[in-house]
Amino acid sequence: MRKIKNFEDLEKLRKRIMNKRNSLKQTITICNGTGCHAYGCEKVTEAFKERAKEMNLDVDIRATGCHGFCERGPILVIQPDGVFYQRVKSEDVDEILSKTIKNKEIVEHLLYEDPLTKEKIIYDDKVPFYQKQKRIIFGNNGFIDPTKIEDYIAINGYEAFKKALQMMNQDEIIEEIKKSGLRGRGGAGFLTGKKWEICKKNSNGNTKYLICNCDEGDPGAYMDRSLLEGNPHSVIEGMLIGAYAIGAKEGFIYVRHEYPLAVKNATLAIAQAKKYGFLGESIMGTGFNFDIKIVRGAGAFVSGEETALISSIEGRIGEPRQRPPYPAIKGLWGKPTNINNVETWANVPFIIINGSNWYSKIGTETSKGTKIFSLVGKINNTGLVEVPMGITLQEIIYDIGGGIPGGKKFKAVQTGGPSGGCIPSELLNLPIDFEKLTEAGSMMGSGGMIVMDENTCMVDVAKYFMNFLRDESCGKCLSCREGTQRMWEILDKITEGKGTEEDLELLEELSEIVKDASMCGLGQTAPNPVLSTLRYFREEYQAHIIDKKCPAGVCKPLIRYYIDKDICVLQGHGCGVCQRNCPEEAISGEKKVAHEIDRLKCIKCGICMEVCKFDAVYIE
Repeated sequence: MRKIKNFEDLEKLRKRIMNKRNSLKQTITICNGTGCHAYGCEKVTEAFKERAKEMNLDVDIRATGCHGFCERGPILVIQPDGVFYQRVKSEDVDEILSKTIKNKEIVEHLLYEDPLTKEKIIYDDKVPFYQKQKRIIFGNNGFIDPTKIEDYIAINGYEAFKKALQMMNQDEIIEEIKKSGLRGRGGAGFLTGKKWEICKKNSNGNTKYLICNCDEGDPGAYMDRSLLEGNPHSVIEGMLIGAYAIGAKEGFIYVRHEYPLAVKNATLAIAQAKKYGFLGESIMGTGFNFDIKIVRGAGAFVSGEETALISSIEGRIGEPRQRPPYPAIKGLWGKPTNINNVETWANVPFIIINGSNWYSKIGTETSKGTKIFSLVGKINNTGLVEVPMGITLQEIIYDIGGGIPGGKKFKAVQTGGPSGGCIPSELLNLPIDFEKLTEAGSMMGSGGMIVMDENTCMVDVAKYFMNFLRDESCGKCLSCREGTQRMWEILDKITEGKGTEEDLELLEELSEIVKDASMCGLGQTAPNPVLSTLRYFREEYQAHIIDKKCPAGVCKPLIRYYIDKDICVLQGHGCGVCQRNCPEEAISGEKKVAHEIDRLKCIKCGICMEVCKFDAVYIE
């Protein structure tokens, strides 16, 4: 490995790497993201390497970053044709090698089948999950091995950094980022270029720092993790460009301890970048110095807030402080500090290399570019999707997500994480951008998107998120500490069937106080789940309070299990499966006779409903 000392060295290195590669050579790319690790991708990858060698096949095996379609892992794509196989196991390896690699035959049972048309799809770009996406920053994950810097250089990696150093001064870079319209992807959506400008102007030539925020604490959200573990050099390159523009010499990647693969790959990427000379002293012979360190967070949700994050890096408790002054003016160790999250930094190289005009044409008037969402919950196609701003919820949930499992109805989607809001089915055609989501009572957040079906109780959902937030509140300010606790207690009371109509007024009043009086974003946005469910699903709250019923059949104190005697006898012949599986022996009845549930013994576990094959058990 030879250190790069000037711009020509980078060109020579790229040529050397490309000369060793044959773009037409068959390459098996296997997703090795965290999701596919859970499905055994390591074992599959090793099996391919071993068997390809034994069979003396001229094929490359490449372990790549996350491909996004996590629900179908382990995912495998054979390049350059793009043959797409899903849910691949070690026992499939010989068949793939002997058929597809040797003879170009397709292994039918490993193809993705469209749940609507039942059509088997061969190529990755024809899979509906990918077709409506615009995978600018996430797409390269599927082509490169994140542990090899050469893979990143081969796809023009560090070319944007070279352009910035060679052809642009600091103000021109900042102006280009401002013109692009890039807004921070961490949640608040502040203009990135403006943030850089403030940091640079207020530093007066003194020490300043950069931070990459990979403290992703939203339940169900994992896009920053997948980007950092799947393409760490794209984040490092974005930070390098930002450091040069602002004049910082030191940067930190703050990543939570629960992300071991992201920590491992980012640490390795930093070490490789140093060896090649992309980090360190006089980078590419320009006299520009910059270095990056990894800091592991302990996993507190509030540490994603930038002042709390700074406090954590300084070695103190991760608690937020009052702003202003903002970190861009007074941040880490009192010095000007620019904080952006993983996705924001990964956008920067694309803007520099393609220009602000190219970038600003993607998205809406006020929200430019693409956004990665983690699509989870009651959805057929779970995974990470990168879409242009302005796409509708309908397109994401149905065209990309494949709709709701079991033919059930869509009820709502929670965007923006636990502090976001629940958007109802009436707003399925809502174009997604920062302003539209706020108008709907939710927010962009870092990109969590939890889909809910008709069997979801919205009061219970609000209680779930409030429970999370009261636990994660650092407790520094009274309004957040006590307000979230009181709100949770009221929601718990309602789901227990003990609520009153006055509780709804109190919930709304408390929500406004917590929003207005809390110091940081956690408290200021904590009431969103309550306010949005009250706004769109108030009748469900009233059903709990007035009728003492849970329409979705979720809140245990308000539901009763019954057995339809006619169905039990006529269709089930009194089979007794429910009786045999009941853990409390609460069901009685003889064969061919309708069974009954003893209310005093029933603990409402729902097992009887799950095991009945004739739908004879129902809830009221």
